Amino acid sequence: MPIIDAQVHCYERNHAGRPWHAVLAGPPEVTGPDMIRAMDAVGVDGALLVSVYTMYRFDESYAVSVQRAHPRRFGVIKPVNANDPAVGEMIAAWAAMDGTVAIRVMMNQDVSTDPNDPGLARVLAAAARHDLPLNLLCRDRLAQVATLARRFPDTQIVIDHLGLEQPFAPPPPANPWAELPHVLALAAFPNVAIKITGACTLSHQPFPYRDIRTPLGRIFEAFGLQRCMWGTDWTRAVALLDYRQGVDSFRAADWLSDSDRATLMGGSLQRIYGWSPAR
Repeated sequence: MPIIDAQVHCYERNHAGRPWHAVLAGPPEVTGPDMIRAMDAVGVDGALLVSVYTMYRFDESYAVSVQRAHPRRFGVIKPVNANDPAVGEMIAAWAAMDGTVAIRVMMNQDVSTDPNDPGLARVLAAAARHDLPLNLLCRDRLAQVATLARRFPDTQIVIDHLGLEQPFAPPPPANPWAELPHVLALAAFPNVAIKITGACTLSHQPFPYRDIRTPLGRIFEAFGLQRCMWGTDWTRAVALLDYRQGVDSFRAADWLSDSDRATLMGGSLQRIYGWSPAR
């Protein structure tokens, strides 16, 4: 079973031709070859490349260029604008492109908190129509996600980053798992999966971050490993750990069985996103 990272980012240095809107934690540049070198060093076969909203907003062009240069290693996900009346047409065009695996909505202050918001409804309906999973960055919006999951049972929803607030630099939150009961409640919806991305950044212990295992175990039990997908959220996490630690903490022999690890670190992703690296 291939090892597949459910979320990584690539971006080029800030320049006038493709200027950044803001700065994301990480190195000044992470190209496709940079990311592949990091993956090869630790035996990661492929990754889902998420276009960086912080820097590029809804312009996915750099991520697409990386995926096209390395189609056997990356699938690509783009953020979409739920406030754009033409978002349905944009999703249709995205679904028709090679290498695209999903769309994403950043549920920030620009996105309505109304569960009946027509813009969100357009996105969820189009995602189902074109068989594209919808990734939601939805910390503090989990109750709204539950309503959306109930209203759109044919839409595959994927919760980003455990549905929890995660730090960009030390220290981790004092009680990083405070919202865990609300995360677990989403497991009641069969169309909701969850990305175990960035989990190591919530640890109060050094590598291999054993204190995250009990709360993660509750998520694995509630959702089933078939709806859980490991990932690093690289390079957002560079101030807290290195890439090898983000991988090897889940490969520790004293935690997951080989079969559970295969499911969590690639098997579930292949089923949910319908994508696999080719090496």
